Amino acid sequence: QVLLVESGGGSVQAGGSLRLSCAASTYTGSTYCMGWFRQAPGKEREGVAVISPRGTSTDYTDSVKGRFTISRDNAKNTLFLQMNSLKPEDTAMYYCAADQIPCALTMVHSEYEYWGQGTQVTVSS
Repeated sequence: QVLLVESGGGSVQAGGSLRLSCAASTYTGSTYCMGWFRQAPGKEREGVAVISPRGTSTDYTDSVKGRFTISRDNAKNTLFLQMNSLKPEDTAMYYCAADQIPCALTMVHSEYEYWGQGTQVTVSS
């Protein structure tokens, strides 16, 4: 069982930055792929960024490439998402998730076993 708690969401103007954090209740390095997902009202949950257990591989959805950076500090059991140049279309509830190895570094949300409660990001124009 892995408990995940997100923080760092908030309201910013377009062009601004936020850094999301996700604290895990147990050691996740070398044992879990992790990812950030988001869901806007009336839309399906979508993958934003994913990272391999040791942090050596990452993947991003096209709409955030060059603006968002996923990273992890396995010594502190924490996952991050640095979000720069935010746009109104980035407005959503952001969730972190963990997928136990063997994991495929996928953005298919049904592959992830553990989820946080979410943190709201609102970007105004």
